[in-house]
Amino acid sequence: MSKEKNDTLRGRVEVTDEDLSPPEREQEAGEKATHPEEENGRDPEKELADALKEIEELRDRMLRAAAENENFKKRMERERASSLKYAGEQIFREMLPVVDNLERAIEQSSIEGNSPEQRLEALVEGVKLTLKSLVATLEKFEVKPIDSVGEPFDPKHQDALTMEASDTVPANHVVSEFEKGYYYKDRLLRAAKVIVSSGEKKADS
Repeated sequence: MSKEKNDTLRGRVEVTDEDLSPPEREQEAGEKATHPEEENGRDPEKELADALKEIEELRDRMLRAAAENENFKKRMERERASSLKYAGEQIFREMLPVVDNLERAIEQSSIEGNSPEQRLEALVEGVKLTLKSLVATLEKFEVKPIDSVGEPFDPKHQDALTMEASDTVPANHVVSEFEKGYYYKDRLLRAAKVIVSSGEKKADS
């Protein structure tokens, strides 16, 4: 092949963008833009399919989490309703021995052949044991009586029914109780009804 032909072929191969006319450059750029994945090895269709699959998995997880949360809320509501419905179960269970003691006291006081004094003694003893059992049950649930007799009158947890003179109890102190007061934990359950001393008795003139 002659030297002139080689130069001609070399010139054809080494054509650059500068050698192309504007329409030719636009056409070449358009071809590259139409198939960008050919340059970087990406597959848009596969990427789209992967993204849709991931979205579906996230949606499924969200639905499952929402269902589990709803089931948890329903279960907690059922347990709360059950707790409220049977809130006094333990207290009543503890009260049953008190009823048993009262029944035994009545039975003992009704035994044939015993004298009236023996029946009364059996009844009183049974009532004392029942009261002791009841007080112990109340204390178990943190219900405690208020000590009032001989103590200074306190309107915060005592109601004064009346006042009376006393040579042994100072003025404005509690002489006696008509009803005991009780606290439940740190809250006043019932105020005590008391009689308050007005001071020493005045001598008759």
